[in-house]
Amino acid sequence: MEDKYIDLLLKRCLNFDKSNSLFISYDVINKDFVDKLIIKAKSMGIDDICVDCEDINTTVDKLKNLTEEEIEKDIYFDKSIWDTYAKKNASFLMLETEFPGFLDDVDPKKITKMKEINKKTRELFRQKESKMEISWTIAALPNKYWADDVFKNEKDSYIRLFNTIMSICMVDKENPIKSWNEYLSKVKQLSKKMDNLRIKTMHYKNSLGTDLIVKLPEDVIWNSAASEGGMLVNMPSYEIFTSPNYLETEGIVYNSKPLIYGGGLIDKFYIRFKKGKVIDFNAEVGYEILKGIIEYDNNSCYLGEVALVEYNSPISNTGLVFKTTLIDENASCHLALGDGFGEAIKNGLKMTKEELLEKGINQSKQHVDFMIGTSDLEITALTDTGEILLFKDGNFNIN
Repeated sequence: MEDKYIDLLLKRCLNFDKSNSLFISYDVINKDFVDKLIIKAKSMGIDDICVDCEDINTTVDKLKNLTEEEIEKDIYFDKSIWDTYAKKNASFLMLETEFPGFLDDVDPKKITKMKEINKKTRELFRQKESKMEISWTIAALPNKYWADDVFKNEKDSYIRLFNTIMSICMVDKENPIKSWNEYLSKVKQLSKKMDNLRIKTMHYKNSLGTDLIVKLPEDVIWNSAASEGGMLVNMPSYEIFTSPNYLETEGIVYNSKPLIYGGGLIDKFYIRFKKGKVIDFNAEVGYEILKGIIEYDNNSCYLGEVALVEYNSPISNTGLVFKTTLIDENASCHLALGDGFGEAIKNGLKMTKEELLEKGINQSKQHVDFMIGTSDLEITALTDTGEILLFKDGNFNIN
């Protein structure tokens, strides 16, 4: 199924209309797959290909043995080559794989420092990405360590994880591209239905203790991973999402799945908001990492995203926790701390950061999703015509 996955990524997820350049980021453990992908890309006439290849073992070694000052100066963590290709309007394919436990013994402050350097050395890429001015896709790839963590004590764990990822990405279908197009057509209809509801606030409640009210901005627009530019930015993707008014969130929310950030694990946490800002939080696992996320910059303590995913959905129905945000967020309703989306409001992609802030769309140098959906989640929405029960028992409750 590798060939079908490669076709899906290159022919459906990415959009090469603007450029014949391709930028690929990946870990060396997935080199064989990337080599095959490059051959396919060249056969399609893509003649300018650049790779950013990391090695988890090198990453761990440097984070353990270098000081924060040395990490900041180390060329290994510098991502300025991303900006070089952003200037070319290249298509960016970010192949994500996980290494559970590899960074457990690393100082959380060093993980935060690494993420900070990664972001500040590719500012142009991040600007073009957020404005949808370049084509980009984040896609999942398995590895043996990740497989052993998901399917503990199973002899064929890698094969099972590979097949599971291919299934949730619809690669096991006869025609994956057609299957995704049909699904995304339905999702766009749902997004339009949400737009027409003109939701003002959403009140989340479940048995974990979540009791959160999120206010949406005026002229709110709900989106799916299938952008107007034709690309499919997440593989897999089963969400519809928008941005809240970042100054108008009240209450408390509990995570429903673990969060991996820079390889570090955060779990069993809550976050409390007042007037949009985080005023209290705690985590039984990964407290310092969560603290680093919330305190990353002046606006990383506000929400930038609200996303809806049914509990009865392809990834959720596997019953697995993948310990990667890319997949787990598409099995669960989720929120994100940090940067909001220009496409979340009318004409937002044409606005400056200052104009977006005035409209209530948060602006931050980071964006970190965390999962909150459960089988008993209820969301009551206040609309122009009164209250409706938008979500019941973790699923949509609208016709």
